[in-house]
Amino acid sequence: MTMNHTDPLNQEPVFRLKGSLLAVTVLELLHNDLDRLDRQLSDKVASAPNFFHDTPLLLGLEQLAEDEPDLDLDALLDLCQRHGLLPLGMRARRSADLTAAQALGIPLLPSGGRERAPLAEPAAPRVEEPPPEPAVNATLVITRPVRGGQQVYAPKGDLIVLSAVSPGAELIADGNVHVYGPLRGRVLAGASGDTAARIFCQQLTAELLSIAGRYKVAEDLRRSPQWGKPVQASLVGDVLNITRL
Repeated sequence: MTMNHTDPLNQEPVFRLKGSLLAVTVLELLHNDLDRLDRQLSDKVASAPNFFHDTPLLLGLEQLAEDEPDLDLDALLDLCQRHGLLPLGMRARRSADLTAAQALGIPLLPSGGRERAPLAEPAAPRVEEPPPEPAVNATLVITRPVRGGQQVYAPKGDLIVLSAVSPGAELIADGNVHVYGPLRGRVLAGASGDTAARIFCQQLTAELLSIAGRYKVAEDLRRSPQWGKPVQASLVGDVLNITRL
């Protein structure tokens, strides 16, 4: 039987390519000590088991010093998977790490840092049209409780929740996040890298707070004198800072 390629059914697309913004945790490895990493990850999993469950992960190996021994990348991948972390890609600068990633077929992502471009000769002035104003998304307001297992995402804007956020629920926003009920789930503000984003809540009992990839889990948050109180969270350098409202 000969297939008719002019049949309308054959012309109908069977796939589409779409862009997507995902919240991905970055594991920055500071030292090549997998035994110690295993113990410390075990402690983190015990304090926030819901967070370490098929969590997408980006391996950041840029901080490894050149004099550190070669990393057993295969063992590192196995260790992450045993703790519920699913590596999607890797960033690295040492040649041995780059070679190991290519051998294992791990996607390599560009470094998160910005390199300074070389100075160029000044160009002759020219008149240009002003760039168009960036589109601003309206703030997303949620009036109902956010249940465990639900995820709410506010792209390119802020997220306001006027009710309770249950354990296992997840709030994600490219901007700020405001929660005016008890906060027991996970909150990720500045999901696209905005380090000026903030988190505001009336009762801090969260499983995780994260701003632009820097985070604290419940074990860390409970040590804070602000636990259970109205707080705001912001970044001071690379440190997630929590203060009383």
